[in-house]
Amino acid sequence: MATQHWDAALYDDRHSFVAGYGAELLRLLAPRPGERILDAGCGTGDHVAALRDAGAIAVGVDAAPEMVARARARFPGIDVRLADLRDLGMREEFDAVLSNAVLHWIPEADRAAASLAAALRPGGRLVAELGGTGNVATLLAGVQAARRARGLPEPAQPWYYPGVAEYATVLEQAGFEVTEARLFDRPTRLQGSDAIANWVRMFGSHLLTDVADPAALLAEVEQRLRPTLHRDGDWWADYRRLRITAVRRG
Repeated sequence: MATQHWDAALYDDRHSFVAGYGAELLRLLAPRPGERILDAGCGTGDHVAALRDAGAIAVGVDAAPEMVARARARFPGIDVRLADLRDLGMREEFDAVLSNAVLHWIPEADRAAASLAAALRPGGRLVAELGGTGNVATLLAGVQAARRARGLPEPAQPWYYPGVAEYATVLEQAGFEVTEARLFDRPTRLQGSDAIANWVRMFGSHLLTDVADPAALLAEVEQRLRPTLHRDGDWWADYRRLRITAVRRG
């Protein structure tokens, strides 16, 4: 997994839409009191707290120390731990796994899927959403054009954006039965006049590799993207999401 450094406070302040969209996943999961549920990639803790409030025994894990610390500060008493989804080391501990906007950060998708399957009891369910094929393609094209104008190569990407068939196969090979899989467009409103620059700095800092003047590049990116991603006074990221529900085979 690529090393990603997070500004957890800025994440909550300007990118709270990530947790907000996860509310629909919570409804799909339909947590029941007393269930043990793992939030795989818990971020700053919103969903761990929501699962706890629903009566579940919730555990959150995240690979970013900044996120774990922020989650503990925001929601005292919740169980959040620093862990790598590729190797959780958990064996049949949970009735369900929830994962929102995390699995596209793990190119080793087979390892993550196997790790999550191992953490589930037979018959345990998975509800997950991640970036799907074509995610933020327009936004990325704008950044790459600005890099090319400066003679810079395309940097290695940390993301994994699969299609339905590809990711269903990954899960099935890990021991899941996929019950539903859907790829869909979800244009996402970003906050602030400097929203594109903030998005790149938060989620795509690798795109600024070898850039001598990041502020100038980001200003050019905004100019390039304004005709397509700015409308009605707001910036919109061209998100495409892959939503999956699955059950661990016995």
